[in-house]
Amino acid sequence: MEGFSVPVEGWDFSWFRDRGTEQRPPWGYATLIDERMSAASRALDLQTGGGEVLAGISKPPPVLEATEGWPPNVALARRRLAPIGGEVVVVDEDADLPFGDASFDLIVSRHPVTVRWHEVARVLSPGGTYLSQQIGAGEKRELREFMVGPRPVPDARRPDRVVEAASAAGLDVVDLRTDTQRVEFFDVAAVIVFLRKVIWHVPDLSVEKYRDKLFELHNKIEMEGPFVTYSKRFLIEARKPPWQAR
Repeated sequence: MEGFSVPVEGWDFSWFRDRGTEQRPPWGYATLIDERMSAASRALDLQTGGGEVLAGISKPPPVLEATEGWPPNVALARRRLAPIGGEVVVVDEDADLPFGDASFDLIVSRHPVTVRWHEVARVLSPGGTYLSQQIGAGEKRELREFMVGPRPVPDARRPDRVVEAASAAGLDVVDLRTDTQRVEFFDVAAVIVFLRKVIWHVPDLSVEKYRDKLFELHNKIEMEGPFVTYSKRFLIEARKPPWQAR
């Protein structure tokens, strides 16, 4: 099947042009990051992927670090971020951050798999900001249930639970916005490539195991038109109190 031969390193989704569409949240994450980075002095991008978003900023801060744990993405990110002075550190998404206390006045993260809130609070300087666009509960539920059947929606991705976790780490949540976006897949190859990139939807995806479901999906698209599902996104901004040492 075509979708199993397409490279899936990084978070560049340009391959999907003419094969699928996804609406974007109204707040414009890339623009927000560009604005914040231009005013920062020491910034960190957690789980940067291939560095796609960070590489687009117009005015890098004097100190710019990024973390990434997947080796193919590390190589991409280093190539992309070197021209703007960005250093990429290999860090697993569940690991402690290899930075000193109060190292950064700005931390950003787009679609983190996990957030170590106490680590974020530790490396933020007093008065510093964490700004992140995250994936909400029920993300592309229609597609996941078509492939693997009904599954419980994880509470951990509910925005209110995320706010609780940030607050428990000593951060003040100053902004929270949510949005739902329509997603369309025009052929089964687009679905396969998406599921290979975003592996947590169907972790055991393979031709052998899912051949019947993929042919069923192919026929459904041929007969009914694009497969429609929905993305869930939220934007969270949290600040470390100016008086808080850690």
